[in-house]
Amino acid sequence: AEIQSMQNSKVNDLMANLGQIPFAKIAFVFIFFFLGGYLLYGALFAAVGSAVDSIQESQQFQFPITLPLLVGYMGLFLVILRDPHGPMSFWLSIIPLTSPVAMVGRIAFGVPTWELILSMVLLVGGFIFTTWVAGRIYRVGILMSGTKVNYKVLAKWFMIRN
Repeated sequence: AEIQSMQNSKVNDLMANLGQIPFAKIAFVFIFFFLGGYLLYGALFAAVGSAVDSIQESQQFQFPITLPLLVGYMGLFLVILRDPHGPMSFWLSIIPLTSPVAMVGRIAFGVPTWELILSMVLLVGGFIFTTWVAGRIYRVGILMSGTKVNYKVLAKWFMIRN
């Protein structure tokens, strides 16, 4: 009988704690950062896709784009889960290239509203900026089909005026 009452009290404690978790907020933040990250990285990969003619040429540009995602995942497991309110966790969740992973990991630990809003605004701003950059590269990259592309050529394409 004593074991049964201990198990019931643990179940009751668990149910009481589950009621305190803001599931709607977590779901909204997850969807927002998933879509924001998808659009941000989609714009970056679209810029690469418009600048190169083959998969082999695109490989040199894919790693620098993928690296911030890897940093975000590593930061989630090595930094955020240990110290969700520390300075490194803060910066990982604010920088637009790492925030789609980092902020989703931090939200369950209770992030101040101003940090969440700042991160969202910077992610939207990052998406707008990367879309603008991708558009400038696309405009020239499509016309320069067959040209061997490197970072110097991409920078030159970006600087070309209408």
